[in-house]
Amino acid sequence: MQPVVIAIDGPAGAGKSTIAKALARDLGIAYLDTGAMYRGVTFAVLRKGLSATDVDAVGRVAQSVVFVQTADTLEVDNVDATAAIRTPEIDAAVSHIAANSVVRDEMRLRQRQWIADHNGGVVEGRDIGSVVFPDATLKVYLVATPLVRAERRVAQHGGDVAEIARAIAERDERDSTRADSPLRQTPDAVVVDTSNRSVDQIVTDIRTLLTLRLKSS
Repeated sequence: MQPVVIAIDGPAGAGKSTIAKALARDLGIAYLDTGAMYRGVTFAVLRKGLSATDVDAVGRVAQSVVFVQTADTLEVDNVDATAAIRTPEIDAAVSHIAANSVVRDEMRLRQRQWIADHNGGVVEGRDIGSVVFPDATLKVYLVATPLVRAERRVAQHGGDVAEIARAIAERDERDSTRADSPLRQTPDAVVVDTSNRSVDQIVTDIRTLLTLRLKSS
């Protein structure tokens, strides 16, 4: 039997991590934040004093970096980077890292191996349903209004709503127009707007969708 893979995609601030974690807990299966992996590579690159736009050097870092990752923590090369990967410095550089094809190839290999090791799970990111797991059991694409997304980021990390909204718009543009695995909604993904709904409501809906998908397969 094929492992159950639930792909949760969407732009920054749409609620991917919150929803994916809650869904994994509800279903009793493993959870992987692929965005944290790209942030972890970015952390390693900057810690070595390298430029995020140095394609070859960044690719080498991605291929050698060692992660120890749980649902809530990330260790990068034996350093706890859980808090550091959510800083503005990482925010500013991670899109450049994520656009590097060597980095993406390496991270995709690790993500597929993670699913094999865990016999399925809830995986969230930006290209999970479109590229990493095109045959996922269920694909969900989360969206939210720009204002809600900015307000969520401010609630998590502080800052000015207008400034964060501009940064999110810039990140969306970079992620959606990059040559390798751009952010996009696949035709077979279920779109869920998280703007004015509770986590419990959304998880219940996704669980229902999964049950129907499994029955029909």
